[in-house]
Amino acid sequence: MEGEKDRHHFGASKSFKLMQHWCLCLFIFTLITTSTSQIDYGDALSKSLLYFEAQRSGRIPYNQRVTWRHHSGLTDGLEQGVDLVGGYYDAGDHVKFGLPMAFTVTMLSWGAIEYWNEIADTGELEHTMEAIKWGTDYFIKAHTSPNVLWAEVGDGDTDHYCWQRPEDMTTSRRAFKIDENNPGSDLAGETAAAMAAASIVFRKTNPHYSHLLLHHAQQLFEFGDKYRGKYDASVGVVKNYYTSVSGYMDELLWAATWLYKATDKEEYLEYIISKAHAFGGADWSISEFSWDVKYAGLQVIASKLLNKAKHKRHGDILEQYRAKAEYYICSCLNKNINGSNLERTPAGLLYVRQWNNMQYVSTASFLLTVYSDFLQDTNQKLTCHGGTVDHKEILTLAKAQVDYILGSNPMNMSYLVGYGPRYPENVHHRGASIVSYKENKGFIGCTQGYDIWYNNQESNPNVLVGALVGGPDWQDNFEDKRSNYMQTEACTYNTAPLVGVFAKFLHIENQKLVHDCNTNLVASFK
Repeated sequence: MEGEKDRHHFGASKSFKLMQHWCLCLFIFTLITTSTSQIDYGDALSKSLLYFEAQRSGRIPYNQRVTWRHHSGLTDGLEQGVDLVGGYYDAGDHVKFGLPMAFTVTMLSWGAIEYWNEIADTGELEHTMEAIKWGTDYFIKAHTSPNVLWAEVGDGDTDHYCWQRPEDMTTSRRAFKIDENNPGSDLAGETAAAMAAASIVFRKTNPHYSHLLLHHAQQLFEFGDKYRGKYDASVGVVKNYYTSVSGYMDELLWAATWLYKATDKEEYLEYIISKAHAFGGADWSISEFSWDVKYAGLQVIASKLLNKAKHKRHGDILEQYRAKAEYYICSCLNKNINGSNLERTPAGLLYVRQWNNMQYVSTASFLLTVYSDFLQDTNQKLTCHGGTVDHKEILTLAKAQVDYILGSNPMNMSYLVGYGPRYPENVHHRGASIVSYKENKGFIGCTQGYDIWYNNQESNPNVLVGALVGGPDWQDNFEDKRSNYMQTEACTYNTAPLVGVFAKFLHIENQKLVHDCNTNLVASFK
């Protein structure tokens, strides 16, 4: 009986130890997720999704969490006899620009596709899908017939004369379209890509909606490919704001790539292969991925096709796509020996250009993370002119960029508004800088907004949570002034690529915590 008692005591002792270690693990996890000294990717993810609610145009739904916003743009399209209510304002103004809006939705969708489980684990999948659907619902409205797509609502020139809340808008809401006589292959292509990518997102949860999106995507791609032309040649008012510098060939390849992912139809793969050189997909070496230039993104996706046996017959062309994708990754890593690397600030932030540089940082962080996953999953390494790189080094660079955004920088400031103890308080944004419509329904006119609110020295009355502002200059300096629009204006396409990336890094952090706890548990029994 004594031996039995000892064994019972020993078992109880081990159970107690087990409980102790799991309690310790839980305590450590709580510290990590609540500590202000740590990067909290979960909080950043949740806040990034709030930003899209702040940018909503149209009738605000009952479950809106950003309570300082209200209905706006409720007559959009009325003048042209079409319903164009809804969609997103792209930045701090109130024009609905089709090209950046579509790229925003494509990147939100791509993030959800790549990191579906990671986002789901945070409980933010529903909000992510809502952000995507707010855009695609609008695209369905804007695509009024197979060869007609409404490209823009509002006019940037007249809009910039006013500083008003969206709820008070008095500026022109004239709508502009592309059609057979006024083509816009870049806009049609990006919108097709957005709807095709979103169709993958909704495939399981809402198959009817997914099918509808795919139908529109296929029509838009056919329209854009058949009637070729740059959309800014057809919609002149966009030229000062979102000129398509790269042309439309990248968007047509991009759209075909997403349609192939969504349908698995050979015709789209054949398009990507047959147009690889004519459209520059396998020729252009680019160090930028943005609302305008899609080459690096489609090159990364094409690279991943190499891993499937059914694509071996196109191996030569896909290898050329991959070479260009790796040029982009090596450029970010500063490992292209011909000097064509992305610049960096003294503190290590990737730097492309002065105006709204953070958009390039967020897209680079996304592509670096996705490519790192690809190399890890296929047990491969990246060979740059400057040496061989493994997936960990690529991920380390992506993490450094994300951590810089979230406060690990010389300014000790988070450039994601609302995150951390210090962030921009004077974002260049009409709605955020003026007292909420819900607090004061009194009309605020064009010049009144400038006189009273734009020039106000106090911080914005509404916090534009989740907005990624333009960010610091090439020397890591940042001036938090409302008038400093190059640095303090935020855009939807800045934040969109970060949703998936935040979820990925939170997942890595949680995995490491579990691993460390399990290691300690095993050690305690030795």
